[in-house]
Amino acid sequence: MDEHEIARRCGEEMWRKDKASHALGIEIDVPEVGAAVATMQIREDMVNGLDVCHGGLVVALADTAFAFACNAYDQITVAASVQIEFLRPGRLGDRLQATASEDYRGRKSGYYTVEVRNQDAQLVALFRGRSASTGKPLLPA
Repeated sequence: MDEHEIARRCGEEMWRKDKASHALGIEIDVPEVGAAVATMQIREDMVNGLDVCHGGLVVALADTAFAFACNAYDQITVAASVQIEFLRPGRLGDRLQATASEDYRGRKSGYYTVEVRNQDAQLVALFRGRSASTGKPLLPA
């Protein structure tokens, strides 16, 4: 099995158990090892009292892309820290796309950048994540 097939199978295994992403209507793609794309349509139940997408949901979308990118190596990997910069609001009806890319991957940790853009390709948020590997396999034996 090549690296991309392992990454794809890891994504399928995670997706099967990911109740949060399913509930938010997030769709996921793993186009290559160390990368992932997550998309989400902003629904009425996702906007806050200021009539914009709740920031926590933008974080959830970016974190989902981050998780699928850093778990592509058949090692259970978790977020050790994240940072997000909100650049413009997401609005009701917007389709947000979070694209995660691997900046660095070491033996136990990695760094990832996630760009969140709307349907007009406008940058909505920048997310940086540091991952920590448990060393345990993700795929069943």
